Amino acid sequence: MRKLLSLLVILLTLGSIATVNAQVTMDTPAPLDQNVRKGVLPNGLTYYIRHNEEPKDRASFYIVQNVGALLENDDQNGLAHFLEHMAFNGTEHFKGKGILNTLQKHGVEFGRNINAYTAFNETAYNLSEVPTGPKGLVDTCLLVLKDWTNYLLLTEEEIDSERGVISEEWRTRRNAGFRVRNQFFPVLLKGSKYAVRDVIGDYDIINNFKYKTLRDFYHDWYRTDLQCIIVVGDVDVDKIEGKVKEMFSSVPAVKNEKPRPFFDIPYHKETYFVKALDKEMSQNSITVYKLDRTSQKNPETIGDIRNSYVKSLMNSMFNARIQELLQKGDSPFIWGAVSASGFVRGYDCFTASVGVKPGKEKEGYQAILNEWERAARFGFQTSEIDRARLNMISGLESQYKKRDKISNDRYCRQLQSNFLTGSSVIGIEAEYQFAQAVLPTIQVEEVNNFLKHWSKDGNRTVVISGSTEVEHMSETEALSMLTAMKDTKLEPYVDKVTNEPLVDVEKIKAGTIVEEKTLSQFDAKEWTLSNGAKVLYRFADIDKDKVVIDGHSWGGTSKVSDVNKLISANFISDFVASYGAGDFDATSLKKMLTGKRVSVRMSVGGLSENISGYAVPKDFETMMQLLYLKFQSPRFDKQAFDAQKSRYAAYVANLDKNPDAIRRDSISVITKDHNPRVMLLSPATIEKVNFDTMKSIYLDRMKDASDFTFVLVGNVKEDEAKKMVCKYIASLNAGDRKEKFVDNKVTFPKKDVNREIAIKLETPKTTEHMRFNQYMKYSVKSDLCMDIVKAVLDFRFTEKVREEAGGTYGVGVGAFIKQYPKSAATLVVQFDCKPDRADELMTIVRAQIDNMCKEGISEEDFSKAVKNMKKNFAQAKDHNSYYERQLTAYIQDGVDMTEDKNNPDAVLAEITKSDVEKFVRKFIKKSEKIHIEFAPAK
Repeated sequence: MRKLLSLLVILLTLGSIATVNAQVTMDTPAPLDQNVRKGVLPNGLTYYIRHNEEPKDRASFYIVQNVGALLENDDQNGLAHFLEHMAFNGTEHFKGKGILNTLQKHGVEFGRNINAYTAFNETAYNLSEVPTGPKGLVDTCLLVLKDWTNYLLLTEEEIDSERGVISEEWRTRRNAGFRVRNQFFPVLLKGSKYAVRDVIGDYDIINNFKYKTLRDFYHDWYRTDLQCIIVVGDVDVDKIEGKVKEMFSSVPAVKNEKPRPFFDIPYHKETYFVKALDKEMSQNSITVYKLDRTSQKNPETIGDIRNSYVKSLMNSMFNARIQELLQKGDSPFIWGAVSASGFVRGYDCFTASVGVKPGKEKEGYQAILNEWERAARFGFQTSEIDRARLNMISGLESQYKKRDKISNDRYCRQLQSNFLTGSSVIGIEAEYQFAQAVLPTIQVEEVNNFLKHWSKDGNRTVVISGSTEVEHMSETEALSMLTAMKDTKLEPYVDKVTNEPLVDVEKIKAGTIVEEKTLSQFDAKEWTLSNGAKVLYRFADIDKDKVVIDGHSWGGTSKVSDVNKLISANFISDFVASYGAGDFDATSLKKMLTGKRVSVRMSVGGLSENISGYAVPKDFETMMQLLYLKFQSPRFDKQAFDAQKSRYAAYVANLDKNPDAIRRDSISVITKDHNPRVMLLSPATIEKVNFDTMKSIYLDRMKDASDFTFVLVGNVKEDEAKKMVCKYIASLNAGDRKEKFVDNKVTFPKKDVNREIAIKLETPKTTEHMRFNQYMKYSVKSDLCMDIVKAVLDFRFTEKVREEAGGTYGVGVGAFIKQYPKSAATLVVQFDCKPDRADELMTIVRAQIDNMCKEGISEEDFSKAVKNMKKNFAQAKDHNSYYERQLTAYIQDGVDMTEDKNNPDAVLAEITKSDVEKFVRKFIKKSEKIHIEFAPAK
């Protein structure tokens, strides 16, 4: 205890000199990270500033409003969210779309870097990954934040223009999941304002509210005492603080402000029940919710941090047990989860949730209740909490070691929570030390008592959600089973643990490196091994706590000519991952890897076999052992296969009622010209998945290491890498197979396609899908031109279709060049809209594409696209994965990205606006075109 108190004193002082007599209790407020500068201006506005260099030469700017949908009056339902949109539609210093136009010129992308969200209790805006180099750009971002505090224009023209955008967002979000949530929230949160607000709001109010109603909400709630500014990035903290004080102190405080209420959820002794059903729901589930009012302490205390560890340990142990059940062939549920976590502000929630198989609702529900009761009655075991502790410490240790790679936005989100709810931000250095001292003091009895608290009656709600096409339990049945679980006959959980080593190292006959080449352009080495395999190695410690290995061999399922066998082959990657390795099933293997940050995944793709592994440096050898075991001694577990197949069958049982699945399947079939090798998820497909077929294909695809080339990149020294490669890769089975993939002619249609497909929909909407396809030789230049075309179309569609026409929430654009099996370029355009506006909006979309071809691209749009790409390229170089991608392109594609003709930076610097215009004209003219319209069935 003395050690713990001393540590807590250090944490509390955080750099200051602790007095000898300092005392710490669990009620002591958690100290703020010493690297954070926090202040409150005289007008009540709070600010946080932190220096950070991930990514370097970038900064993120946030403004957080302690304001959300719960503060709306009934005639304002949806206006908190509407106001969020209006912040991008004109402010004092940035008229119209001035904020977007100004920032996008510096490569700051709308959606990815410029965004906002509204929730029940808060609204937050962010400008992320903003370059700090351009003169005046940091000041511009601060000015944007200042305008967002109190200087929105809220012009009538812009308000009316935005009504259409938000109406279409309302339509887009009205899917089965949203409708189901709107059925059970009024019961789960009965008597509270949460029960009558859904953030997106009322359709009629969105389209008809008076301008004054929105302005009143803005005046009442967007005010300095409910706002905070957060700046994190590669900035001078003192300078930024001075600018914040100078700029934001002049924002006037609202006089006679309305009190900002806390929103209670009334306690109820009885258990509520609700069925939330929808025709379009393809999955069925049952969840028991238990709400618990959290402490009013603000900020969080040292004791609160400790209690969060207790909660995390319980969640970890619970779900390890459930994952073990899922490995059994007779598992009565598709998925399950039992955990306690934050729910809405001021409330934690304990949930026992289960995805049930059609016709097996009672069995699945009973199974999850049994696991809840088993843990509550008999408790968890010491061996379980020991594993959970080790895993938790290992995770924090990994975060600590890569603390220089914690992103600006992650810090911003932490500080946002600190402002809104008082959640602790003590810093990863302090938390890692604190956890090392505190976790050993948390004994299993404490966790068991914590679970008993959550197992008491009161404040419970049982929710059955799913399809209207399925028969569900009655309220009487569901509640009686919940009551009866305390009398269920159960046996304690048996924790089976093995102490066997992962592999018998002494029996492995190591191979050798027979040839070594220096790849100086990559600062890498190429090793040819005695079994024929090749390894490309590069030391990289930009990400200090990371080592990755990727193995690749051409072939994949393209080698499976029998379409009936192809069905099983397509599921190999998902199924094999659940089998474990060697003599160890998945559960035993997970227990053996306790405390290790390591994973290895084997997969068989359409054109290649792949091995991907990840580890922290201290677990590098374990990663190599796993790779050896999964390649040399693959495990095929019939029980795990049956369990996985059963879950898939349940998942697809009602998928034909899901409009998203119908659209996805239709697009897949049509764009691949109805090729028989295109497999869709359906009950008939799953029924044909065969264990023996899958096993034979996997063994054939993974039997020869000589056909594999591995890329090994990370923080591991060359001598250690050589030793492990010789031991665990050069010793793998090998022959002399050198394969290529087979081109099975799965191609897009050779003629233009126009299709209309009617879908039964609860909320009418039309989905337009356009696709342009053309075979063309791959080059880095053509790939970059496609990226620029995508960016320019994003700009144009946002302006013309979303903002000016108010016709859709957004137009999705995708553009890429696929090299294999035959090099081809594809451009995809898709959006949702009101059915009676589909033709009008398609005309606008086609006009923008035609204009791009005929009139070209504006200098401004071209410049914005290129600057954003350059910014992203620069950020990518600050990670090990950059070098991994270089080596992968070299061995798989024969592309040396260090050469000027293949270096994206060099090529992009040479691309002109004229180059892109010529490219897009030729591409659109020669493309095969597909247009699919999904409209509501009449």
